[in-house]
Amino acid sequence: MNTMTYKGYIGQIEYDDDCKIFTGTVINTRTVITFQGESVSEINKEFHMSVDDYLDWCKEENVSPEKPYSGRFNIRLTPELHQRAATYAKLLGISLNKFIEKSVIDELNKVERG
Repeated sequence: MNTMTYKGYIGQIEYDDDCKIFTGTVINTRTVITFQGESVSEINKEFHMSVDDYLDWCKEENVSPEKPYSGRFNIRLTPELHQRAATYAKLLGISLNKFIEKSVIDELNKVERG
């Protein structure tokens, strides 16, 4: 996965070999922000311009820009799974939040290693 970061926004880049062009999408917002370019330097410049255009538009429209993820989210589990996770967290001497965080990190590390 090819990514770049600018002002907290993460752009995922793909190369279209048929069209000989890089295309990108900001992946850490619900807002659709896209960009494209024919070279690495151009896709980087277009990514920055797209983020800046989005932030400028928000300012002009007096809209709060969607921030990249805050780090907080609700999770729904079955009561049984909730109990199991809370029990194991206590056995490990950590909070349920830390247990869930560790579990997510462990799974992401597996995915990233392939």
